[in-house]
This record gives sequence, structure tokens and C-alpha cells, in this order.
Amino acid sequence: MTQSHTERPRFPFVAETALAPPAEWAEFRAKCPVAPVRLASGDEAALITRYADVKNVLSDPRWTRPTPADNAARVADTESGGVFNSEMATVLPQHGEAHLTWRRTIGKWFTAKRMTALRPGMAAMAEQLVDDLVAKGAPGDLKAGLAFPLPVWVICDMLGVPDSDRDRFAHWSDVMLSMTRYTQAEFDAAQQEFGRYMGGLIAAKRADPGDDILSALLPEGWPDAMLIATGIGLLIAGHETTANMIAKMVALLLADRTRWERLLADPALVRTAVEESLRFDANAGIGMSRYLSDDFEVAGTVLPAGTTAMCSMAAANRDEAAFENASEMDLGRSPNPHLAFGAGAHACLGQPLARTELQVTLEVLLRKLPSLELAVPADELRRVEGLAVGGLRELPVRW
Repeated sequence: MTQSHTERPRFPFVAETALAPPAEWAEFRAKCPVAPVRLASGDEAALITRYADVKNVLSDPRWTRPTPADNAARVADTESGGVFNSEMATVLPQHGEAHLTWRRTIGKWFTAKRMTALRPGMAAMAEQLVDDLVAKGAPGDLKAGLAFPLPVWVICDMLGVPDSDRDRFAHWSDVMLSMTRYTQAEFDAAQQEFGRYMGGLIAAKRADPGDDILSALLPEGWPDAMLIATGIGLLIAGHETTANMIAKMVALLLADRTRWERLLADPALVRTAVEESLRFDANAGIGMSRYLSDDFEVAGTVLPAGTTAMCSMAAANRDEAAFENASEMDLGRSPNPHLAFGAGAHACLGQPLARTELQVTLEVLLRKLPSLELAVPADELRRVEGLAVGGLRELPVRW
């Protein structure tokens, strides 16, 4: 599987349908576990697809998040390379003790105890959204009616941000997560507008603090730029990925309705079904970008310092060497050490929140809409295009 530079495969790969894995994943894992690929920007990166290698790269401190100073491969087709190469990457501490301190400070808001306290409110909101969806009549769009508004409401509540502004965040988030959909001028405008908005909120909280994350961070003495970047990062991560994952989880469970029937028969499987949906998600987006500060060996290939790697956690999660019958969706799979939330020092900070939202949503749907089914064939579901995160454009369902 050797290609000349001009023939480097374009990454991310495109699958035949929105829920299926690209054929290249299995091929690359088997024959070319460290593969040169071309990103949307035209820049080259090393694609890592095997489970052990992805976990190793994400966990090793020699691999760091790219910053604009690194001259790393750009993910997006804009001049700056998108959100992973943006100013936000320089404002927030990306490694070392400063990064650990930042994570510990934010992590206090994502403990199991806090998630347990949030559950009843989440469930009540999910039930209200389902009632509203049903009232409008079938078929309905489960993404627009439930999967998107629920995590937005939750993260807005945690940050002390008005839920009524959610359409603005959705637009800014899409632009900032763009790989091919928006121009550099549109990216710059969104980043500036989002920054001004968050700066205004922080100023208001200085005058009148509330019981929320942003208010609680004020006594830390962080500069405004760091507070703004933290707020933006949490708002984007707190709604975009989870909203997409809720829709994909439900689609996967309904695509083969024996899965849904199994959960109806045994609701105790909700937790493991959520974990298996995360592992089985083949439409996860681009994965994680890492920049190498020193020579490093992966799968027998020595990568030189200055290499940018794209870690495909979704491809790794289908690795037969790590998961028995990896190409099968097993709702009772346990243990399930998938990499959907990454690994190492940069593993997803909000994973307890995402897990709780996914579990609550599934519990509410099984209870309130046991007859739920897809309103279109699974292979006609349409994927989100041109963003760094994967998802479905809509999820048509009936009940």
C-alpha cells in the first residue's frame, strides 16, 4: 500500500452509508497501520488505525496537541487550519502541569456525584422534548426534537448561559468545527463573535455571579482570554458531539430492530448498550490530531519529530485484536475499553456528562416510545458533511 505523494488517500474516508465504517479502516489496520494520508487542507499526516497504536500515541507525552507555533498539518481547508490550529489552542495550556491544573479545575464539575444530581433534571427535560415531538405528530426528526436540544439545555445550564441563544452557538460551533464547509473569513468572524459573546457573559457574571461553572472559575484568577476559551470549548464540546452521538446511538439501535427489542426486554442493558454504541460508531469524524516532539516508533515505523498524526479512535474501536467480534454490535459487551473519548492526558473531560445524557435519553425513549422505529431505511440516513465531527443531518422516526 505505497502511494506517491500526489496519490495519498484523502482522509477522512467516505463510507457507503452514514452508519457503516469505511472499507479502508480494515485494510489499513491489516496492511498499513501507519499510513500517509492527505487532509482537507492538502497537508500530509500519518494515520494511525490500530487500537494499541492509537492508545499508545494518545497516552505518550511526546505527542502533544498541535499549536499554531508547531507548523503541524492543518485539518481544515482554510488558511489557519480550523479550530485545532486556532488561537484557542494557544490560550489554553496544552501540556504539562498547567494543563493538569486546568483539567482538575474543570473536572470538579464532571464528577459522578454531580452527574447523579443532574439526572432527574435531564430526564424531565428529555420527557418534555419527547412529548413535544409526539404532539407534532409522526414522522418526526429525533435529532432536531431531542438529540440536539437536550445537551444544549444541559451545558447551558451548567455554564449559566441562556438556552435561548442556542441557535447562535450551533452556528458558531459548526463554523469553528468546519473542515471544508466555511471560509477563513467566516471562521474568523465566528470566532470573534463567539469570543465577544462569551466575554460579555463573563463580565456579567463578575457583577452578578451564579451557581455555574463560569462564575465558579472567576476566583481562580485566570485571564479573560483563558476564561473565554474555556467557555467556548465547553460549550462546543458539550453540545455538538453529544447531540450527534444521541442521534447516531438511536439510529444504530433501530437500524437492526432486534437491538431495540432486546433493550425493551432488558432495560438493565442500557449502560452497556451506550458503551457499545460509542465503540460501534463508525461516523465519528476525523479523530484526534497529535504533533510529535521527538522521534517515535509506531507499529515498526519510526516517525520523525515534526510529524502530525491523525488518531482514528473509531477505526481502533473496530480492531479485532482488541475486541472479539469487533464488527458485531453486542449490547451486553463487557468490559468495553473503547477509545471513543480518547485516552491519556487529553481524554475527553466531559465523558461522565456525555455518558449520563446518552443513558438518560435511551431510558426515556424506551419507556415513552417503545414502538419507535426509523421512518426511512437505515442506508438512506444522511451524514453531516464537511465538519470535524461526524453525525446525521436528521433522524426521521415514527412511533
